[in-house]
Amino acid sequence: MRIALVGPTHPFKGGVAAHTTATAHELAAAGHQVELVGWQRLYPRRLYPGQLSVPGGEAELPPFPRTSRRLRWDRPWSWWRTGRELRGVDLVVLVMVIPAQVPALLTVARAARSGRRSGVGGRPVVVALAHNVVPHETHPGGRRLAGLLLRATDAVLVHSPGQARLAAEHGAGRVAVAELPPHLPGGAPTSPAADRPPRSAAEPVRVLALGLVRDYKGVDLLLRAAREVAEVRVTVAGEAWGRAGERVRELAADPALAGRVRLCPQYLPAAELPALLLDHDLLALTYRSATASQNVLLGHAYRLPVLASRVGTFADQVRDGVDGLLVPPDDVPALVAALRRVCAAGELDRLRAGVPVVDLHGPWQRYVATLVALAGPPPGAAP
Repeated sequence: MRIALVGPTHPFKGGVAAHTTATAHELAAAGHQVELVGWQRLYPRRLYPGQLSVPGGEAELPPFPRTSRRLRWDRPWSWWRTGRELRGVDLVVLVMVIPAQVPALLTVARAARSGRRSGVGGRPVVVALAHNVVPHETHPGGRRLAGLLLRATDAVLVHSPGQARLAAEHGAGRVAVAELPPHLPGGAPTSPAADRPPRSAAEPVRVLALGLVRDYKGVDLLLRAAREVAEVRVTVAGEAWGRAGERVRELAADPALAGRVRLCPQYLPAAELPALLLDHDLLALTYRSATASQNVLLGHAYRLPVLASRVGTFADQVRDGVDGLLVPPDDVPALVAALRRVCAAGELDRLRAGVPVVDLHGPWQRYVATLVALAGPPPGAAP
């Protein structure tokens, strides 16, 4: 098919941009004619306190060769012009990032369906790819805008059953669920993570919290728990935003954590990620809330057990007591107990031995098949 994928890509950083790029590569590898339509300006700077683009210009994943950057949030004529240029394709996939982009995506969809009829069923099929049906943080009118886009598209692809229910509640008609496939920064691990020597009982347990420091990610909960477990050392690697960042800095300065917390409050280039993961014993995902994430896959790819909250897809990805530990969300005493458990003699090595080999290819085959199937009639529909 002729497919237009509309979403962020390099030079923008972050998981959604990496996923969009990887999706374009995988669709093309499956034999489709793909164009990646990116953004010149993604959204107003005040909505993103950090740096939007990759510092230094080095791509997190190999850029997709057939990429154009036509869209700007501040130039509405770029929305209509882009949609008009996509009228000849069979499938238009609109990547939902934040509600502020909904007017642009609605315009692209309407323009793509206007004028000359083409594509499957006489016009391009328009699919919304929703990483988050509604944003993690509240935005004025965000839920209403999300509903407008979901109702205006022919189908919606989400990454968990919970998000599918939420999409249906916001008016989506046809909804498909596909597991979020791995799109690891820098690609597949090349370091010999499996060759780590067993830990000495005298060594501290090195815990890593990775990614943007935002309130819903619960990094402050991890530090509050670490105060009670002297054998733990914590690294917080990622840009620190607003009040959540201030809270983490305040906790790191607590005398009870003196010398046990390392803050790296900046973007981590993909090339530096393997060394950081190999230098730690446990990946902590102590989120207050979540949808779908590849972070468990990232930890397991580097043979790291994962300590995660029972939110989003983490409970499906972590086998409690086998390759990691699961705790209730927003529960500091449970985190304290989990940290004490991993500090017990031999426990961390036992959990590491249970970490599975990550399949980097099978999930993509299923993901592409699910996405492409949305361009056809629903299962069971009359011909």
